[in-house]
Amino acid sequence: MRGDIDAVLFDLDGTLIDSAPDLAGAANALRAEHGLPPLPYADLRPMVGSGARGMVGVALGLTPLDAAFPEQRDRFLAIYEAALLVHTRVFDDMAPVLAQLSGAGIPWGIMTNKATRFAQPVVAGLGLDAVAKTLVCGDTTPHAKPHPEPLLEAARRMGVAPERCVYVGDDLRDVQAGRAAGMQTLAAGWGYLGQGEAIEAWGATAVTKFPAELLNWLEIA
Repeated sequence: MRGDIDAVLFDLDGTLIDSAPDLAGAANALRAEHGLPPLPYADLRPMVGSGARGMVGVALGLTPLDAAFPEQRDRFLAIYEAALLVHTRVFDDMAPVLAQLSGAGIPWGIMTNKATRFAQPVVAGLGLDAVAKTLVCGDTTPHAKPHPEPLLEAARRMGVAPERCVYVGDDLRDVQAGRAAGMQTLAAGWGYLGQGEAIEAWGATAVTKFPAELLNWLEIA
């Protein structure tokens, strides 16, 4: 085990779990309500990391500056809330990594921008609440990523100094938040990644292409 790390914090969507099928389904259901045909899954998956803003944007071409955006965002969230766990699963390759972390006595927790009303039932429904040491959501503190406060709160709850944590995420905001919190950061190359800069340009401590590479980086594989 690395001598400079005491705990691991994970982003949720696109890092620990594959929730894109259910979020994409909600986006296409919203389109259907407007008489629009479904979009290909490949067009919707990269936008999952941008939350409701990104999904409504790709589904209806709306931005938060549009007058219709708040109503359509709320409708999208209502559709999603009714079908949170239809296809959402822990990434197959992530399950053994979590088991090995727990087996090695390395505490790990979750820090997500997902609101509590969605994150808690998803985490519980997938059985992660029984093993994660903490769950900090996008509305747990007054700030969300890329602000460092929710990551600092997660570290406080785990009783670990921020500089002794590594944060694993699949979005540029994850790396920005982790660095601002004084944590090391791992970019999750198996995640959704968005449509901005290439993952290698995010400034993460390291880029991991597969979940198992986290164990190599921690020197416990």
